[in-house]
Amino acid sequence: MHIMSAMPDYTEKFDATGLSCPIPILRCKRVLGRMKDGDVLYVISTDPDSVRDFEAFCRRSRHQLISSSESNGKYHYYVKILRH
Repeated sequence: MHIMSAMPDYTEKFDATGLSCPIPILRCKRVLGRMKDGDVLYVISTDPDSVRDFEAFCRRSRHQLISSSESNGKYHYYVKILRH
């Protein structure tokens, strides 16, 4: 995980603060389901297990994990929706 200097542009934000595994991924899937190809979802989580969960989810779903970072106990993910 790396620290990013600037936040990428995003289409929608999902705040999973306070939710534990697997709830952030399950709720994120619902949000992704209503988004369009090429949209970017910004997710904030406080669950340290979300790091491996989001990496695995993006590999399986073929969505692109554009960026992930941690700052002050919060984990930030930018997921690009790829439908093809």
